[in-house]
Amino acid sequence: MDQHTRFDLPICLAVEEDAFFHSDEIISRYIPEIIGQKAIVISEEFLIGIYKEKIDDISHDFGDAEIYAMKSASFDEAVTIAKKVCTEEIKIIIGIGGGRVLDTAKYAAHISKAVYICMPTSLSNDSLASPFSVLETYGKARMTLSCKIPTAIIVDTNMIINAPEGQTLSGIGDTIAKHTALFDWKLSAKRSSARIDDFAYALSRMSYDSVYHCDEKNMKSRVFIRILSRALVMGGLAMEIAGSSRPCSGSEHLFAHAIEEYYPDIKISHGMAVAIGSIPACIFQGQDPKGMIDFFRTYGLNTDPSSYGITEDMFADMWKKARTVRKGRITILDDTPYDRVQLGEIYNRMVEKI
Repeated sequence: MDQHTRFDLPICLAVEEDAFFHSDEIISRYIPEIIGQKAIVISEEFLIGIYKEKIDDISHDFGDAEIYAMKSASFDEAVTIAKKVCTEEIKIIIGIGGGRVLDTAKYAAHISKAVYICMPTSLSNDSLASPFSVLETYGKARMTLSCKIPTAIIVDTNMIINAPEGQTLSGIGDTIAKHTALFDWKLSAKRSSARIDDFAYALSRMSYDSVYHCDEKNMKSRVFIRILSRALVMGGLAMEIAGSSRPCSGSEHLFAHAIEEYYPDIKISHGMAVAIGSIPACIFQGQDPKGMIDFFRTYGLNTDPSSYGITEDMFADMWKKARTVRKGRITILDDTPYDRVQLGEIYNRMVEKI
């Protein structure tokens, strides 16, 4: 990205108790000019059922906004929503849900040029503030698409406390993986004409440090939720400033992409796949993974691949395919000869909890 290129930042990041019940007050504090404009709430059918009271309240606060249950996290669905927004002269899109909802609503807002308010029901990865949406294109094939970041991000700490623990663990995994991603970004800059944006690098490192060195070890505490929320947003902003996902995505993400693309039947969240990938990535990079492993253990994040149905042969094949899933992306894998024996040893150490 050219140093003169402008980048967008959210106008508002509110992390508050019961924030969803006074989202209109939060928005009127930060962006008063949009209050009273026509809005639409995007979520999924089951979430609209679970969080009916909160979603109805948000709809009411934004002029009895229509509540739209999206059918899929796909490019086509985002375009359908964008078409509705443009033709019905809707000015605000409010996305309420996890990564699937937020990516779809974010891309719909990008296409329709609507104001986008992001309201996560879980903190499972850093896509909530990133300038990218991962959407299905044809069948189950998914693509990462560039888009505008949210105008406002509202995190209700009560929602996150009550979210499934696995989703918060996934967000922790995505944050800690920045350790290996930043190593790979530096390596890439050495090998190519791509330069590192120091500010983006510092933001991503701060995101990692704030969670890795956090004194609060209780994931359900408001202090930890506030720290994780900010860390995930900082990761998104680092990508926006860099103009790419490099500050947050290296060889560990290539491993996760290989699972998503070649082993879709493996039931594992993105953040958890990235956390598992970060341990071998650390080893390939010549770094000691002990600190990372101890950290994951403290929070009860399970990095045993076999517990997700990943066999030793699958694990080795995932790392083989990781080299080819993103052509042209330079990482430590370019310097690491494919070694089936080494991968078997790493797998067995991870199964035995190292």
